[in-house]
Amino acid sequence: MLNPVTPAFEDQLRSLLPAVAFKEDTAPYMSEPRGRHAGTGIVVAPASTEEVAALVKACAAASVGIIPYGGGTGLVGGQLSDQGPKPVVLSLERMNKVRAVYPTENVLVCDAGVILADVQKAAEDADRLFPLSLASEGSARIGGVLSTNAGGVNVLRYGNARALCLGLEVVRPDGTIWHGLTRLRKDNTGYDLRDLIIGAEGTLGVITGAALKLSPRPVGIGAALMAVSSPQAALDLLALAGARIGDGISAFEIMHRQGMDFLAEVGPKQREPLDEIPEWSVLIDVGLPAGLSPDAALEGVFEDGFEQGLVTDGVIAQSRAQRQELWDIRENIPEANRRIGSISSHDVALPLSVIPAFIEQAGAALAALGDFRINCFGHLGDGNLHYNVFPAKGRSRDDYDGQAADVKRIVHDLVAQMDGSVSAEHGIGRLKVADLEKYGDPVKLAMLRAVKDALDPKGIMNPGAVIEAKPAQ
Repeated sequence: MLNPVTPAFEDQLRSLLPAVAFKEDTAPYMSEPRGRHAGTGIVVAPASTEEVAALVKACAAASVGIIPYGGGTGLVGGQLSDQGPKPVVLSLERMNKVRAVYPTENVLVCDAGVILADVQKAAEDADRLFPLSLASEGSARIGGVLSTNAGGVNVLRYGNARALCLGLEVVRPDGTIWHGLTRLRKDNTGYDLRDLIIGAEGTLGVITGAALKLSPRPVGIGAALMAVSSPQAALDLLALAGARIGDGISAFEIMHRQGMDFLAEVGPKQREPLDEIPEWSVLIDVGLPAGLSPDAALEGVFEDGFEQGLVTDGVIAQSRAQRQELWDIRENIPEANRRIGSISSHDVALPLSVIPAFIEQAGAALAALGDFRINCFGHLGDGNLHYNVFPAKGRSRDDYDGQAADVKRIVHDLVAQMDGSVSAEHGIGRLKVADLEKYGDPVKLAMLRAVKDALDPKGIMNPGAVIEAKPAQ
């Protein structure tokens, strides 16, 4: 059974850590990006692994819950809670140092509170690339990125956060420190604890440091937006592009015209690169070594796709500025979605071959339920769709009271039937705990609970996230 933070316990923490570690204004830490949920707790920001360990040890002794807090950009409530006893919100913002860069090893070691964009910049300064790229990279922190196993737009080529991490430093739920900050690429000495912690969303310990994989910077980069006749055509074009360019494809994004319409309706305003907004389009990004032309590669994909009836129109960026304009369309769609206000949003993953059938069947099922606008877009290259359902034009989501649960059920039931996942890259947090219970394999759930009980027997680490919190005894 967890205990709340009391004035006496807060005084105890203040005797362990400097005054600067305590945030008097806690409001910025008690809301999430979409403003739908609130949190509670005191906010403490240690500046070192040793300070984190001291804080966690004290919380363990007092059975006080801890919610690790990175950049606060998560969309499933993993970084806040207003349920249960008042917790300690452990912010990593003061642990923000790049500890070392090893260019010849293609490795960067940093604190868990370093902002993702700063890791990218440190890699660039060493003429290397840290390829993980997210819409929230200007505020997301490495600890949170790893704890949620974030993906982003370059998973097709470089993998998600797990694939980009070699080692971790972690404060365990009892306050001891696991010194796993290895730079080794081969280490078969027992269970892979790194992979256990990555994606655990702070429920098994607090990540305080990470050794990250870097890559050579591509010399030739390019992008193209191509109109395709259907989701199946987009999938076929992905296969065609893979055959022509191979690992040179960094990203392959699919977008429905609804996203473009939202941008035109509520902004951010974008210049439409094609004469007519297509029903479906794909954004292809490539990065090639010296001696290979990205423009020629993309032109070849367009020509073959056109000949095969997959592509109907397209534009190839002629400069870095034009490439960024194409990416601005894709990256601003989530902001337009937020301005419209969804009835129900879904971050799902599916086997690539079933995606066209999913889009068709989900659309038909929702049309039978009511009048909706559907904005389907995302990372086709790795099977991750953002399938978001919105009110009909001229109506608000308040007009659909009581239907959000039915919308989610229709979408998630179909995803489960097609052997997909109801959480592709945002994690489970607190908002999807019931979904994991409903759609998860019972044996997997039992194993997850066994791991949680073994590593965090008091249940103090991010209680209520991923796994249901232990009931009061």
